[in-house]
Amino acid sequence: MTRRLRLALLVPSLLGLGALFAWSITGLPRFGDYRGPYGYVLNQIVVPLRHSTNVVMGTTFDVRGVDTMGEEFILYAAVLGVTLLLRDEAGGGRVERRTRRLRSDAVRLVGVVLIGGGLLVGLWLVAFGYITPGGGFPGGVVLAGAILVLYLIGSHRDYRPFRNEHVLDPLEGIGAGGYVVTGLAALVSGMPFLTNLFGYGQTGTLASAGSIGILNGAAGIAVTVALLLLFAEFLQTYVVPLEPEDAAS
Repeated sequence: MTRRLRLALLVPSLLGLGALFAWSITGLPRFGDYRGPYGYVLNQIVVPLRHSTNVVMGTTFDVRGVDTMGEEFILYAAVLGVTLLLRDEAGGGRVERRTRRLRSDAVRLVGVVLIGGGLLVGLWLVAFGYITPGGGFPGGVVLAGAILVLYLIGSHRDYRPFRNEHVLDPLEGIGAGGYVVTGLAALVSGMPFLTNLFGYGQTGTLASAGSIGILNGAAGIAVTVALLLLFAEFLQTYVVPLEPEDAAS
């Protein structure tokens, strides 16, 4: 297929997709125009029944906890699929690749601050996700992004501890499996799957919301490790080899 023919097929396809997208946007309700009772009901029941002051997290990990478990495994399967696509047949004997280190101390200092701040914010989002806005999913993304900055301000060699599959794979299993184990523990106790096994505690504290905190933490581990594995495969596959004069740095 020639380049001209590809463009001839691409342009009308993009125009059609753009038209459908514009049509869908114009059909959205106005901001603040809520048309369903679901949110009003949850606002009334989640806090008194689950002691989770973040109604979104109470809904995610309790009211629709089974759906959330499915989403976590969708992420797991997606990362696994991308990893298999990126790996070539000679992956085991691949030559180590590194990038040139940044020469600017000021930029590297900013990067170090971003790493520390990102890790702090990410841990906060995960730990307090069911009390304040946040949660394991966004917190995991922030944590993985903060760790990736280490590669950007350093080198592939500096990032090596965070791409060790022998460490990351078990952690990914703990994150994804911890969610299921929590649900199975309820079944073993004679209750429905994912039913809370702990006291709900005092509303607004880390000891509140029962098993929601455990599920939220498991999701945070799973998302963080999944993204680290994905970053590692991209870096291994596409990073530019280090120039010879910097090979010993």
